[in-house]
Amino acid sequence: MATQPPTTPTPLGELKLVLLSKRFVVVDKPAGLLSVPGKGEQNQDCVARRAKLLVPQASGPFVVHRLDMETSGLMVLARDPDAHRHLSRQFEARAVTKAYEAVLMGEVEGEAGTISLPMRPDIDRRPWQIVDWEHGREAVTRWRVLTREPAHPATDTTPAIGPRTRIHFEPITGRTHQLRVHAAYARAPGGKGGLGCPIVGDTLYGDGYASSPRMLLHAKLLAFIDPENRRPERCESKVPF
Repeated sequence: MATQPPTTPTPLGELKLVLLSKRFVVVDKPAGLLSVPGKGEQNQDCVARRAKLLVPQASGPFVVHRLDMETSGLMVLARDPDAHRHLSRQFEARAVTKAYEAVLMGEVEGEAGTISLPMRPDIDRRPWQIVDWEHGREAVTRWRVLTREPAHPATDTTPAIGPRTRIHFEPITGRTHQLRVHAAYARAPGGKGGLGCPIVGDTLYGDGYASSPRMLLHAKLLAFIDPENRRPERCESKVPF
């Protein structure tokens, strides 16, 4: 039986332990926290290390999938090697349901659709990812508009803000920076291509922190099969922006 443990305060915000089960844990990652350790002593703080402190009896290897450092929201972590294999296979088979919410800069054309843009790393500008129709790997995202926000003129104390569009994303594949690239990539005739509107606060494909102190992308839903009892598990997280 899963329990609902308390949150743990941290310098970059709280790593909230959403669901504690015998074979896995689900956490709510704050924006600005790495999923796994990076290079250098200054980049060792991450979800994997904090989760180990929260569940010290787990044998690992913990991390099954990752979120970008700038993205907040739900991650499932395995508590033992067999659970890790079981959960990893679900991600590889695209059997895990994932949903995100984002705020985009500009007015998105249309109300819903599917984006299919093959992607690969930009070897000359890592960690950037690019669309490559010849060598890229399949990357597919379903999307729909949630709300539209009109532009706001400048005042004596605030700068002008252009129109924005709140989007629900469902990534079918799980490529690095997939939602960020699909949002920012230019719209093509007939509604093809990307959405042509980068995510607010995106430091790579948008205007960085000029529009927001954080990137407005949140992993709000995660559904998978419990490796212990083979029953469906579904977790949701409130969007913090």
